[in-house]
Amino acid sequence: SAADETEALALLKTPDLLARIVADFDACGLVGEATNKLVGYLAATSRKLGGPLAIVVQSSSAAGKSSLMDAVLAFMPEEERIKYSAMTGQSLFYMGETNLKHKILAIAEEEGASRASYALKLLQSEGELTIASTGKDATTGNLVTQQYRVEGPVMIFLTTTAIEIDEELLNRCMVLSVDEGRAQTEAIHRLQRARRTIEGLKAKQGKAHLLKLHQNAQRLLRPLAVVNPYADRLTFLSDKTRTRRDHEKYLTLIDTIAL
Repeated sequence: SAADETEALALLKTPDLLARIVADFDACGLVGEATNKLVGYLAATSRKLGGPLAIVVQSSSAAGKSSLMDAVLAFMPEEERIKYSAMTGQSLFYMGETNLKHKILAIAEEEGASRASYALKLLQSEGELTIASTGKDATTGNLVTQQYRVEGPVMIFLTTTAIEIDEELLNRCMVLSVDEGRAQTEAIHRLQRARRTIEGLKAKQGKAHLLKLHQNAQRLLRPLAVVNPYADRLTFLSDKTRTRRDHEKYLTLIDTIAL
């Protein structure tokens, strides 16, 4: 509605928008992890760029990696995110030509994406997928070669409990490590107890409004080219060849903030 649009635009024009995003995550029940929440939100927003970021959230079991993913996804419009528990090796090739374009593809466990890892790497690097497959002609019944194409760009969001991550996937993703310290555990315990109070119930009611507000703000964003007039002043590590990809992630993160 017009009122929703006005409110969403006011959010986007907030001078301290990045701090507001972190505060809204806190209000929605995700404590701590300020850097991870912000980077996750920005990476999800990068779906609007020509070369989006990809994220892997890494932690031990029950440490909160799924909570972080779910919290970030909840701030994004439903129609612009697709989440699966697992994917087969060929499934991405048959997603429909534009079904993933400028969207988020989230897979709950990196192990569930292992069979589709080749396609995911291609989609991240090349920005599209093509496959030639044999099928029957509907008219003649003869076998013919059919081409399927899936357009990007797409933002890829994974979680994993693995200590060792596939090097090729690692090169293409930003890795977020969940805080597994005692202080964070105690903060989560306090939040869990607070949810049982009357204040906790009131906060739960306010959460729905905040999520709707951020989803509407995201709906106002359009894919735009970003120009960085200060790019030639930037520096970056150059001691390893993998920094060639890391440097691109760094620049993309800046582009997303500008967008």
